[in-house]
Amino acid sequence: MTASGGESKGVMQLHPCFSERAHDRIGRVHLPVAPACNVRCAYCDRRICTHLSAQHPGWAREVLRPQAALERVRALVGAAARAYPFVVGIAGPGEPLVNEETFEALDLVHREFPSLVLCVSSNGLLLRECLPQLMRAGVRAVTVTMSALDPQVGQAIYAWVRHNGVVYRGAEAAELMIRSQLAGIEAALAAGLAVKVNSVLIPGLNEDHLPALARCLQEVGVPLMNIMPLIPAGLMRSRRAPTCEELRAVRERCGRYVVQFRRCEHCRADVVAIPGVDARCRAAQAR
Repeated sequence: MTASGGESKGVMQLHPCFSERAHDRIGRVHLPVAPACNVRCAYCDRRICTHLSAQHPGWAREVLRPQAALERVRALVGAAARAYPFVVGIAGPGEPLVNEETFEALDLVHREFPSLVLCVSSNGLLLRECLPQLMRAGVRAVTVTMSALDPQVGQAIYAWVRHNGVVYRGAEAAELMIRSQLAGIEAALAAGLAVKVNSVLIPGLNEDHLPALARCLQEVGVPLMNIMPLIPAGLMRSRRAPTCEELRAVRERCGRYVVQFRRCEHCRADVVAIPGVDARCRAAQAR
């Protein structure tokens, strides 16, 4: 199954995490069905706790089973009364593609609501091999988090990578990640999916490296890049976040090669945000 290039452009225009014009008009819902992860990113801080309230990637109040995820979507469709469109994504709290529940939930939602845009956010390690399964489940957009092109930079970002039962560390882990990410991105683009690359800006590590990554992304055909400021946490809790000026400067440099998305809100793995019906959506989320 292959999507058309025109379809991917249409998805990008209607996706609040791909289009700044759609950001305030189209809702976004993340289903927290994927707790396990195959990569230890140094900046990652995964939390599953009923008392969490702030937005933070990798955070969720609970992990849902696929059937419960479908029921949440049903409730949200009812709350929105079909007047307010929204996209459904899976972004954790771990790595979606290493959790079988991701594919079960996507398939259930797609069967019942085939018109909803489905998307996945991934570290990219398994993207190429999982792409056929994602497309069968109706996924039309993919975001890959890739913050390095040089393994010498990447080894400071990936503490370890587990693949096919083997744990890799250091430059070897980074080489595996970078090779897999690029292969997955190219395969997703060739399949006609809407593709965005997220990159974490880590002061003192990759601010001068990201433009080279952006140039590489341009060469493989990535249409959109989202540079996110580091949230000091995990193994990088002692590092500082970039200033607004540093973020602006890196986006400007990378924007010479790839269009920059600037409306990212560091959404949680269970975010529910549908313009116009937020109160009813929060009630549906709590069911």
